[in-house]
Amino acid sequence: MAEIILNVQLRERAGTGGSREARRNGLVPGVLYGGNKAPVNIAVKANEFRKSLYTGKLLGHLVTLQYGDEKQSVIAKAVQFHPVTDEPVHFDLYRVDEHQLIKIEVPVHFKNHETSPGLKRGGTLEVIRHVVELACPADKIPEELVIDLAKHDLGDTIRISEVKLPEGVRPAQDRDFVIANLKASASAQSDAGDTTTAEA
Repeated sequence: MAEIILNVQLRERAGTGGSREARRNGLVPGVLYGGNKAPVNIAVKANEFRKSLYTGKLLGHLVTLQYGDEKQSVIAKAVQFHPVTDEPVHFDLYRVDEHQLIKIEVPVHFKNHETSPGLKRGGTLEVIRHVVELACPADKIPEELVIDLAKHDLGDTIRISEVKLPEGVRPAQDRDFVIANLKASASAQSDAGDTTTAEA
């Protein structure tokens, strides 16, 4: 089940004026899309929305939207922030069924930098994709994709096929794309050249 419940109110006014009115009343305005239904203008109390957002389990996760006694599984796909205060000012939700197959972007993280042979030799990690789009059931969205660098050396190419995905989860793109490369830095190349010269 979803860990977060958003208690929403319906907004009568749409557009910029309605959004400003909601924010004046201590609410964060949003729109509910999808499910072959018309978009619905909604709002959530600002303090409740911030609390849910800062758990890190709102964006890109299955959450429960509640209006009175009605509940709906949704995915929060976009949150807009104020450019100065960094406060949330608008959000978009999408209706889904719990087990519905959806496409969603998941962040990529790397571990064991300190034990990577390539990085220990002065190489650099060139990240091609910081996020990967996955196709997965709405209730099985991975928190992140973690790539272990412990066995990667200079010249290695890290592809999506290396990443162990949970059951029922697959890349949205049907090809073995590159996520990162382990490249030799200028200093590492210089050291390699010096070693070759000395050996000669």
